[in-house]
Amino acid sequence: MIKTKVLVIGGGATGTGVARDLALRGIPCVLVEKGDIDSGASGRNHGLLHSGARYVYSDPVSAAECKEEGTILKRIAPHIIEDTGGIYAAVKGDDPTFIEDFQEMCDKCGISAERLTVEEALALEPNLSKDTIAAYKVEDASIDPFRLSIENMSDAKNNGAKFLTGYELKSFKIENKKIVSATVQTKGGKTEDIEPEIVINATGSWAVMITRMAGIDIDMVFSKGSLIVTQTRLSNMVLNRLRIPDDSDIIVPGGTVSIIGTTSERIDSPDEAYPRVEEVDKIVDEAAKLIPVLKKSRLIRVYSGVRPLIKTENAGSDRMIGRSFSVVDHEGTVGNFITITGGKLTTFRLMAEKAVDLACKKLGINKKCTTMDMPLPDSPTAKFIKPGYSAKQWLLNNDVNDPLLCECEMVSKSVVDSLIETLEDHAGDSYLVAMGLRSRATKGPCQGMFCSLRILSYMYDKGVFKGDEGLSDLKLLLNERWKGLHPLLWDQAMVQAELMEALHCGFLGTELE
Repeated sequence: MIKTKVLVIGGGATGTGVARDLALRGIPCVLVEKGDIDSGASGRNHGLLHSGARYVYSDPVSAAECKEEGTILKRIAPHIIEDTGGIYAAVKGDDPTFIEDFQEMCDKCGISAERLTVEEALALEPNLSKDTIAAYKVEDASIDPFRLSIENMSDAKNNGAKFLTGYELKSFKIENKKIVSATVQTKGGKTEDIEPEIVINATGSWAVMITRMAGIDIDMVFSKGSLIVTQTRLSNMVLNRLRIPDDSDIIVPGGTVSIIGTTSERIDSPDEAYPRVEEVDKIVDEAAKLIPVLKKSRLIRVYSGVRPLIKTENAGSDRMIGRSFSVVDHEGTVGNFITITGGKLTTFRLMAEKAVDLACKKLGINKKCTTMDMPLPDSPTAKFIKPGYSAKQWLLNNDVNDPLLCECEMVSKSVVDSLIETLEDHAGDSYLVAMGLRSRATKGPCQGMFCSLRILSYMYDKGVFKGDEGLSDLKLLLNERWKGLHPLLWDQAMVQAELMEALHCGFLGTELE
């Protein structure tokens, strides 16, 4: 039995942010996550740190929140942000009224927007369409969501928090309108009972499933968005289409690649979020109007995430549903239960602050939030997530006794050794998937075709795997990679898929059963 002040459910940006906030206030907490860090929407987005300009038309409240929180994050966590700046550009056929009103809408929300000439915009971004007719410069940036959550987790752990990844919530025990215990379980069948004084549900789109375990329904909309990853970086800055928010509007540079999307499709469950060929075609066709080079670029992956939207009346399309967040106090039904959902990656810190403020009120604790001013430490745990870091380290060391296991991202044996140590208490589905999350291995152009075998063999040598455990782990990794490859099966991607099948299925018999 584990006893704690606060049980946090969900290991995304908000959940890990809640855990860090609690730990910095000296409040003991345990975080449980059924998968791994950022296995939900926090790991399936653009990695865009919003200036707020995207929402000046549809949701001024969220626009102002993004502006303020983006400024805070640039101050407290510059090491996980590439402050690229952004450009909003319109092309021939876009609404001239929206173009002219954009500056005033930004001004009303306190968001900086500088009008550029077309020549100035093309000088900053040569790949912009020659059909560009108007442009504004804004304060968008790129943020690494995986590194963000791992840094949150690391700092929380250093301040006393406990993390259980790979543990799924199975049930609550409720007595006198109060959660007295929660049972969590790994896929291997290991269970733990946790006795909390307060429970914070920070599971994003899965929040409604958690509340139902306590006999509570919240009204949510599941809006799936798909994004594509290019092999090379197509822009220096974040590019946005200068129009009312719609599909395929945003191109975000992330390290050596670009992430482009997104779509918006209503689904019945967040567990049904898979990309489709039609979405890929739509993204490429629409985004190429802003950046034509996309039509000739190699795509290496597509993935989907689910926006946790709070249902509102008369919102029209899902694009028009507000992007602000909700802190729900379930006091009338279950007195020690809080749900935090909605919002954006950019506003995770504010969301965590408000949820913890409410938890403190319920606990009778008078301790203020410090995350607005407390720098997020640059921890060794997340160092290999930084694009190019492994390559630089390998080239600097040039150690012939430290050969590369992943040539796309230049992840060497010493990197894998370092990461094996951090995964000692990992109870998630796959060590290989966890390794990729923490080092970018398997995420390069080959999508794990070669490096997965090298890393797997090395982990057998290290004693991490025994018997057929490693092959089962490899199947889980390849299944995840396949979800992002099959909507792209044409031209080079088809050739790559055939080679991967020959290597993995022909030699190792890893075809799915």
